[in-house]
Amino acid sequence: MKTQNLALQEEIKADESSYWHAFLTLGFSKTVRGTVLKTCDHKGPLYVQKPFYPEGAETAHVYLLHPPGGLVSGDQLIITANLAENTHVLITTPGAGRVYRARKDKTLQHQITQLNVAKNSLMEWLPQETILYPNAHTRLENCIELADDAKFIGWEITCFGLPANKESFGEGHAEQGFQIRQNGRLKVRERLVIDDNSHSIFHAKAGLDGQPINGLMIAGPFDLNSHQDELIDTLRQHCSDHSSLSGVSLVDEYIVVRSVHDDSEQMKQLFIQCWRDIRPALMNKNACVPRIWAT
Repeated sequence: MKTQNLALQEEIKADESSYWHAFLTLGFSKTVRGTVLKTCDHKGPLYVQKPFYPEGAETAHVYLLHPPGGLVSGDQLIITANLAENTHVLITTPGAGRVYRARKDKTLQHQITQLNVAKNSLMEWLPQETILYPNAHTRLENCIELADDAKFIGWEITCFGLPANKESFGEGHAEQGFQIRQNGRLKVRERLVIDDNSHSIFHAKAGLDGQPINGLMIAGPFDLNSHQDELIDTLRQHCSDHSSLSGVSLVDEYIVVRSVHDDSEQMKQLFIQCWRDIRPALMNKNACVPRIWAT
C-alpha cells in the first residue's frame, strides 16, 4: 500500500489539471522531546499546523486542515501518516468534511487515508463528520497498517445528503472502505457501497433503517480477557442509553461500534463517550478531548 501511495503521489505531482490533486505525508518520530512531527510533505491545499501537546510531550494532537472545505468532481486527496516506534499521535479535524454535488460527468471525488503505525505506537484517527451532498460521486478509503504491539482507535461519521434541509442523497454514489492489517494480515474489513442498485439500503432494516447518518468506530487489538467483557458491557450500555440504533461487537481482537442516527452531533457524542472508556483500556491513557472540538 505504501508503494501504491508513492506512485499516486508521483502522478499527482505531474498532474496539471484544474482539479485539486493533493497529498499530505506526515512522519512522526520519538525523540528526547517526545513525539515530534519530523517530516511534512504536501502538495495542494492540505496541510497541518504544528502539533499541540495538551497531554504532555508523549502525545501529539494534530489538526488536519483543508481550506477549500470539501471535494468537488475530479478532486483526489491522499493523506498518509507514518508513525515510528514508540510514538503516540491523535489526528482530528477542525470541522466537518464535505463532498459536494458531482458535476454532470460524475467524475470521482476520491480520498485515501493511509496510516502506518510502527511497533509499540498508538494511533487515534478521530475526524469530525463527513457530509456527502446530494448526488455526490465519491470513494473514501481508510487503510491502517499496524506492526507488533501497535494500537489503533478510529471512527468515521458519514451524513448522506442534507437532512437539515430535507434533502436526501438523491442519485448519489458512494463507496466507503475501512480496513486494518496487522503485520500484513487482514484483521478488519468494512465496506459500504451505495449505487444505482443499492439505494434501498437507506430504508432497509439491515441497512440505515431510514436514518441519514452512519457511524463506525473500530479499536484494537485488545488482549482478550475477562476485562474485555466488562468493557463491551459498558459500551453496550452507552448505546442503550443513547437515542440511536447502535451496537457493539467483537471482531477477533477488535471492538467495533456501529450506529445510525438522524443527528451527527448526537452520534459524535456517543462515540466520544465510548472513546473515553476504550482509550484507558486499550492505551492505558485517560481521554483528553482535543481543544478544537470545543470551538
